[in-house]
Amino acid sequence: MASRILCDIDLEGSGKRTGFLRLPHSTHESAYGWIPIPVAVIARGTGPTVLLSAGNHGDEYEGQIALGRLIREVEPGQVSGRLIILPAANFPAARAGRRVSPLDAGNLNRSFPGVADGTPTQQIAHFIDSVVLPMCDAAIDLHSGGSSLMYTPSALARRGEDTTVFERSLALLRAFGAPVSYIVRPGGLWGGTLSDACARRGIPQIGTELGGGGHATPAAIRVAERGLAGALRHLGVADLDWDGRTPRATRLVEVGGADYFLHAPDPGVFEPLVEPGAEVKAGQPAGLIHQTEVPWRAPLEVAFERDGLVLCMRWPGMTARGDCLFHLGTDVAA
Repeated sequence: MASRILCDIDLEGSGKRTGFLRLPHSTHESAYGWIPIPVAVIARGTGPTVLLSAGNHGDEYEGQIALGRLIREVEPGQVSGRLIILPAANFPAARAGRRVSPLDAGNLNRSFPGVADGTPTQQIAHFIDSVVLPMCDAAIDLHSGGSSLMYTPSALARRGEDTTVFERSLALLRAFGAPVSYIVRPGGLWGGTLSDACARRGIPQIGTELGGGGHATPAAIRVAERGLAGALRHLGVADLDWDGRTPRATRLVEVGGADYFLHAPDPGVFEPLVEPGAEVKAGQPAGLIHQTEVPWRAPLEVAFERDGLVLCMRWPGMTARGDCLFHLGTDVAA
């Protein structure tokens, strides 16, 4: 079934165009309304087509800011090929500043390949999967930790069965040059991601985890901007000076199974004992969970299950049983 979403700009041909994906949405307030999802295309001549997306989760702001700058500043004369830019891919979530859409509680990065006539989030996923990705030679999806996590600025790639695609993704990861880069297993703990969709189509793809905490820092935004410049230069689609045209080394780690993740065993107020970027050992105390209703009780200590590098940490103090408190990476030779 064809997508119900209409694009009000031409994604083909040369030039720079901005507009909206029109997602039909009938409500009490607007019987024949549509949701405006911002889209831009910058194209000239021959070369690869690259999808640049952010706002896949609406409370992750660093990528939205960086792609907004790219749309404003980059002109067709700087491009050899085509950039398709979705700076707020799940626009209802981005407008609300929420991880998931307020319309359907949809998590776009768990919704691929989507459903043509499904919920709003499923329809967005279907449009990207069925209309945009078939045009693309590579994809970069900018994320951060959002409201509930804080990451050391990182980029990531999916290890897939197609070794050629993985090697191209790995080369793109190195060109992005985040301080830390990590490799995830196919599917990981979740499915339905944009990286899964790209893998099905044989498209090299990287993502990021730039920071988080529900806000955007200057340092994290600069990592995004420098990384985009390095990655687009590597792909031969644009040569921006945002990174001073200076390659940056990255530390490559891998995220493995469940023991890489530490979850809260009980509810309470979380006190971390380490920061993102720390090196930790198995058995090392990771944090304390305080029972503020009965403060005379000793806090519950939680410990890391393995050695590794702390990639991210839970940001809010209040936590519930099952919340992710930390996840780790371990160095790989690749």
